[in-house]
Amino acid sequence: MNPVTERSEAKLNLSLDVLGKRPDGYHEMKMLMQSVSLCDEVTVSLRRGGGYTCSSNFGFLPTDEGNLAVRAARRFFAAAGTPDWGADIHLQKRIPVGAGMAGGSSNAAAVLRALNRLCGLPFSFSELETLAAQVGSDVPYCVRGGTRLATGRGEILRDAPPLPDCGIAICKPEFSIRTPELFERIDARRSTVHPDTEGLWKALDAGDLPGAALRMYNVFEDVLPPRCGEIYELKTELLSLGALCAVMTGTGSAVFGIFPDLPAAQAAADAMKSDARECFSAVPTPGTQGMDPAGPRIV
Repeated sequence: MNPVTERSEAKLNLSLDVLGKRPDGYHEMKMLMQSVSLCDEVTVSLRRGGGYTCSSNFGFLPTDEGNLAVRAARRFFAAAGTPDWGADIHLQKRIPVGAGMAGGSSNAAAVLRALNRLCGLPFSFSELETLAAQVGSDVPYCVRGGTRLATGRGEILRDAPPLPDCGIAICKPEFSIRTPELFERIDARRSTVHPDTEGLWKALDAGDLPGAALRMYNVFEDVLPPRCGEIYELKTELLSLGALCAVMTGTGSAVFGIFPDLPAAQAAADAMKSDARECFSAVPTPGTQGMDPAGPRIV
């Protein structure tokens, strides 16, 4: 059977709030998330008789169940009642690793969509999202992408008004940040500052890009360790280059700036490039909200 290649889009947090720690050990989250045109390509083919292979142009990535893409494939076949089937997976990576842009989760979601196509669409998007929650907290969102509000540990999703047309400059410094470290620091914080998620929603609904940008905020920026000072420098640089706002995404270390259009974002990304930084320009994407699983998402 011919392989299927799916776009695997990066995710940005337009806002990110941590409401507290849950009895199950997870944290209660409230996030407005946006998919963007910066993407990987994930190619999947069926392997009858079982077994898995996983390869990537990023040679340092794990190729076993340490990679969410392989874990997603196993979950898919178990749910489909075909545990004796396997998959060959290739990840053509462009999304930086350890950036807070859900690259691994997006790859896993792309594997689920690809296998669903290859197996004759046994699952709806809603069913794929339920399955994705067994793989990772960001994977359900990545199944469809677009502009969505995520609550719970990230698996409860609600379609949000789209981010207006704009350009986005994304810059990742040389270092990454350990996600558990930031959650530990936020559990110990004294600040009770929270994003204006409702105000952001209303601005998006009104198509008000400057108003939305004014309300984009990530609470993890309040608890960054001192060694991560470059993140504040990146925010300052983006603002000096004309960004309407500059925000860290996820648990970092990537920072994004919202610009009125793509040429302005591209100029800013070019200006910020250095040997120790990965810089990109992108635009928001609508994902597959409301579409049939067989609808367009294939490269």
